[in-house]
Amino acid sequence: MSIDTNAPQNSVLRLIEVEKHFHLGNSIVPVLKGITFSVQAGEFVSIVGPSGSGKSTLLNMITGIDAPTAGDVLVTGRSIHGMSENELAAWRGENVGIIFQFFQMLPALNLLQNVILPMEFAKQYPRRERRDRAIELLELVGLADHLNKLPNMVSGGQQQRAAVARAMANDPPLLLADEPTGNLDAATAEDVFGIFLRLAAQGKTIVMVTHNRSLATRVPRLIEIDDGIISRDEVIGVTGST
Repeated sequence: MSIDTNAPQNSVLRLIEVEKHFHLGNSIVPVLKGITFSVQAGEFVSIVGPSGSGKSTLLNMITGIDAPTAGDVLVTGRSIHGMSENELAAWRGENVGIIFQFFQMLPALNLLQNVILPMEFAKQYPRRERRDRAIELLELVGLADHLNKLPNMVSGGQQQRAAVARAMANDPPLLLADEPTGNLDAATAEDVFGIFLRLAAQGKTIVMVTHNRSLATRVPRLIEIDDGIISRDEVIGVTGST
């Protein structure tokens, strides 16, 4: 496992000339074509691009779900693609919190149990402290009155709020949000986006992949992917209010 000695100070995420090719019959289809960028501690970054531009593939590189054909991905200075599957799973549980478009809450567990589960899996925090931490996180996202409800007993927006709390359970250095408002109506999407703004204001490092340009342009930094390359990397600087 390599260490990136040239990474900028406080770099949480760094991609270095990342390429990804897929084989389609006898053809090789390039999806990512030399992606390079860094995300510093405390940055809130949105990644946008049309369907098929490579956004999802890029996210898979960052989470370690897939490996690049060439190049490297480093999180907190560590190259993640030399690990075994078991090492990756353990690493992911401690270092990356992921919020999905379709929530992916375990239906047989209540919201409190869903948030406790990552702490148990990664063996983070003393057992006696996990429940209190989960309650604190659910209170943070406005679900203090819904701790003991199953996911199907609350709205989609409330499930996504719980998913944010779950992603933060182990206090990972990086939060990744994959189309976190894509399955929500406009008002609920605005509500969930407000949580991300508040977390960013508290210093959390967040990378959000989204097709919602209205939200993306209210994030301090916007990266646009087009046909597998970065066509825009702009510091906008000011988040919109919610």
